[in-house]
Parts: sequence; C-alpha cells; structure tokens
Amino acid sequence: MTENRPFNEFRQRLGMSVDEVAQELECDISTVYRWERGETAPKAHIYRSLEMIGSLKPKSVQDAPTGDLSFRFIDLFAGIGGLRIGFQGIGGHCVFTSEWDKNAQETYRKNFRDNHELHGDVRQYSENPNLIPDHDVLLAGFPCQPFSIAGVSKKNALGRPHGFLCDTQGTLFFDTAQIIAHHRPAAFVLENVKNLESHDSGKTFATIMNVLENELKYKVQAKVISSTPWVPQKRERIFIVGFRDKTDFNLKALEIPDASEGPKLGSILERHEDVDPKYTLTPRLWEYLQKYKEKHTSKGNGFGYSLFGPNDVARTLSARYYKDGSEILIDQPGERPRRLTPIECARLMGFDRGERRWQIGVSDTQAYRQFGNAVVVPVVEFLANAMKPYLATALAGRERLPEESAPDAPQGRPMAEADG
Repeated sequence: MTENRPFNEFRQRLGMSVDEVAQELECDISTVYRWERGETAPKAHIYRSLEMIGSLKPKSVQDAPTGDLSFRFIDLFAGIGGLRIGFQGIGGHCVFTSEWDKNAQETYRKNFRDNHELHGDVRQYSENPNLIPDHDVLLAGFPCQPFSIAGVSKKNALGRPHGFLCDTQGTLFFDTAQIIAHHRPAAFVLENVKNLESHDSGKTFATIMNVLENELKYKVQAKVISSTPWVPQKRERIFIVGFRDKTDFNLKALEIPDASEGPKLGSILERHEDVDPKYTLTPRLWEYLQKYKEKHTSKGNGFGYSLFGPNDVARTLSARYYKDGSEILIDQPGERPRRLTPIECARLMGFDRGERRWQIGVSDTQAYRQFGNAVVVPVVEFLANAMKPYLATALAGRERLPEESAPDAPQGRPMAEADG
C-alpha cells in the first residue's frame, strides 16, 4: 500500500517539496521533516490527501511523448533535464535517468512525473549496463574531466592496455562509452563545454572521437552551437552526435538562425517594480565590484562586473552566479543594479518558455547553480527536430542485421588508479 512506502520517496514522486507539503496540509514544517526522516509516520489519510493534491497540480513539462515518432531514450548526467525536454518533444519516452546531485534531482522530479526511479551515480550502471533498460537514443551531458593520455609505447613497456580501456579510464566519458558499447543505441547526443575541443591542445577531444568512431564504430559529428538565436545569452556548447548506422544527417551543415535577429533581455526580464528588493545589490557589494573593476581596468585587464539593459544580450550564465551575480547584472536606472531572479534564469535558459512553465522549488543558490550548469533548451529542441527524420530512418531498422557485429564492450576499470 502507498502508506507503507517511505514518506520522502512518496513526496518526491509527487514532485512536491517539504515546504509545499506543509503549506497544502496546513501543518507545521517540523512535522513534515519528522515524516521525511522516518522518525514518525503520517496517517493513511495524509497520503490520500497528498495523492489527490498531486494529481490536481498542473504539469509543467510534458509527461508523454508526442508526434509521429516513438522511441526510448536514457538521460545520463541529466542535471535538471534540458536534453530530455528536446528529445521528449519529438516523440521520445525517457526510460532511465541518472543524476548524482540531490538538489538537481529534486528539481528534475518536480518537473517530470516519471514512472521510473531517478538514479544517482552512473558508475554503478556502467559497471553493469544490464541494469539500464534497452533504449534507442542515449543522451549525456557528461562532465569534462582531464584524461590521462600517455604514449602507447610507454604503456606497452609497462604491460598495460592502451586504447579504450586506458585512454579514458577514470573519467565519466569512460562510463558513457561503456553504456554505448553495451547497448548499441541507434544514436547518441553528447553535450559539453565549447572548450572540450581545445582541452589539452586538442588531445582530449581527439581521444573522445577516436573511441566513438574507431572503437565503438559510430558515425560521429560535432558542432559548437551558440544560443543567441534563441535566447538573449551568448552560450556556446559543443554537441557530439553519433549514429550507429550510415546516415545522411549533416550536423555541420545545419542552418542556424540569424543571431542578430535573436531576442533581447527585455523579453525575459520582470518589471523592476515587481522584483523582490533582495535581488538588488547591497551598497557594500556594489562598491566592492566597482572598485574591483576599476583596479583591473587600470591594469588593462577585462575582469569585473558586466551590466546589461533590456536591449542587450547577456554573457554566459555560470554556476557561480549565486556568489555575486557579477557576470550578468541588470541595470536599474536610479538604483543599484540587481541580479537576475531564478525565474528570469529559467527563461534565459529556455526552460520556462512559451506555454512551458518551469517549477523551481529549491533555494536561490541551488537554482542558480542548476541553471548555470544546464543546457539551453531551445538549442536542444532545434537539434532534436533536425535529427528527427534521420532518427526515424535509423529506428526503422532497430534490430541489427545478423552479420553486423558490435565491438567488444570494455571490461570495466582495469587498474586501481582508475578512479584517481
């Protein structure tokens, strides 16, 4: 029965925060925290009431695939679900999600009402990929970690393997590749920072492409795409797209909308009079930022705050935005500048857009971190729609031909220093 389930799991499944539960039930928040910790258990009628409240809540992000294409995908290093929205929108059904950060999990649950558990660290699943359901498409915004790329001759001299098992060991890309090798999805989309291409003089990117193309035998393309045609923010990210079989999809040839015709900040900003004064910089912080900029300007450096108005396009929103907001300060005529509010950040990243409402439900600090680490959703939607007809072709032959042989899957982390 429902009431035998741990309360915190039940609450998370409903996409409700502890504060929301306390408000809806009109009870003391300390009572809800006792339920949350398992110190006491709510009565059966509490579960029934919350179940009813949860069923009546508006769904902010679509829960079911739409359109004429139907496929299964997994969402790795999911963050708050930016990649998912784009591929769900073209007919995908998410069957597995992995995200280690508990606060990001909270936001993810709040916006996606799933019929599957939200999993944590992906490494336990890369070590046993059978735990992951079969899927047609793999999505992963894997973090960029330094790869250890020593010379093959040195490794041979030490009696160590080279290639896939050695060049990427200890990285989260390794785990992503493990899963691709095992499940052989029809396609994958990987996302990372623009600088992945130039990291370690290009060696990191070359290793990634070598693994995907030569060892996993996928047809792989990569392209850096800026978000400015869709949102008033200059945010450049690299997308790596791979198809298991030959395809006519041409990532580099995609016609990106004209950035000069993209939206300006005024399209996502709230009226200053409607913004809580807490987002306005304190006199002390504003004075500090001005002096800091003056000091570096005198030295010929470009360090310091950036001030923007409604007709501007912002710099990249970073995960450190919660600290002082200095990279994107909003000009308030006659007042000290202010930070973006979390809902403005949701709009700047395209999560809250058109008829799609985004529920935050975490502290401002966590919200800023989450949006700063996220992908710009309309960019993903653009890419997903561009891939859609080619995915349809790829999925028409979901079963590989008998004579097609998949590459041997990596056998796990072979060395003690793999996690070092």
